[in-house]
Amino acid sequence: MEQNQGEYIVVKAKDQGVVVIGLTRGLDTKFHHTEKLDRGEVLIAQFTDHTSAIKIRGKATIMTKYGTVDTDA
Repeated sequence: MEQNQGEYIVVKAKDQGVVVIGLTRGLDTKFHHTEKLDRGEVLIAQFTDHTSAIKIRGKATIMTKYGTVDTDA
């Protein structure tokens, strides 16, 4: 079994109803997973063979190994 070494991000909701959407990898990019976070909730997400992008809607702090970003929403 091959172990995936994808990078992780941490999303912390700063408001109610922050939506985190996983997008597929390949010729046709599609939504494959959605999570809704309430204020203060934290989600740890990983880029995988199936997840090439993560879209975040709402006020949140996103932490990666490259730094921290706050959304303007």
